[in-house]
Amino acid sequence: MFALDLTVYFTAQSWWLPILWFGVMIIPKGWISAWNHHHQHLPMFCHAVPNRLLEIVFGFQTGVTSHTWFLHHVVGHHLNYLDQGKDESTWKRPDGTIMGEAEYSLKTALTAYPRAYRVGRERYQKALPIFLSMIAVQVALLGVLFWHNAYNALFVFLLPMCVSIYVTSWATYFHHVGLETKKHPEASYNILHAGYNLMTGNLGYHTAHHTKQGLHWSKLPQLHAQMARNIPANLYRQPGIPFVWGASEEKLELSIEEIEALATQRTAAGT
Repeated sequence: MFALDLTVYFTAQSWWLPILWFGVMIIPKGWISAWNHHHQHLPMFCHAVPNRLLEIVFGFQTGVTSHTWFLHHVVGHHLNYLDQGKDESTWKRPDGTIMGEAEYSLKTALTAYPRAYRVGRERYQKALPIFLSMIAVQVALLGVLFWHNAYNALFVFLLPMCVSIYVTSWATYFHHVGLETKKHPEASYNILHAGYNLMTGNLGYHTAHHTKQGLHWSKLPQLHAQMARNIPANLYRQPGIPFVWGASEEKLELSIEEIEALATQRTAAGT
């Protein structure tokens, strides 16, 4: 996907092609954000250099640079999501009322970097130098791209980065909104749609992910199957665009037996 970005950036001569590419890639880059999320939980490589290089690619596609989600999400949100007074991705206003989708998405996107910095400064100083230095690298590389071709850089890289972090924030609104509880099995919504989980690396098994956040994404269906009897039947949602177009319009309410059967099918299929 990044190679295609670079191809459009270096070869597009017409004014409309970068704009078209920007529109076409909004949803796919949202899926890439899910893989960036998984990488922040469990790095894809065993050595620092390939991980930093991969994070530069992720940064240009998702707007989230190296260690931003690690600080904001892994050692932030995951530790605090049961307490809306502390949660870095809180869905509550200070007065206790629930934010709307647009308000939450905009606020989370705009405060992602300041909140990540605060977590690093106050609770995880070890990651702070990497976080700050990689932001500097990302900005420098983006500056070079603008120096070479500002118009193409705007539509192929900068605007998609801004929109992707907003879309990612919007998607996370539906993970926990309205679920005020101290129990992990009751604190997350789940999506069992096969296509959604294929493209997002099983992110739909969200209760399992929050129960054991260091578990590799490929093993989440198995953990979900083990936990299914403890997850309330109303904590299942339909997927978003484009998967919702082919899904039933009825609210997804499953019996315990149906939940376990679906999870077992996903496990057997390797998805």
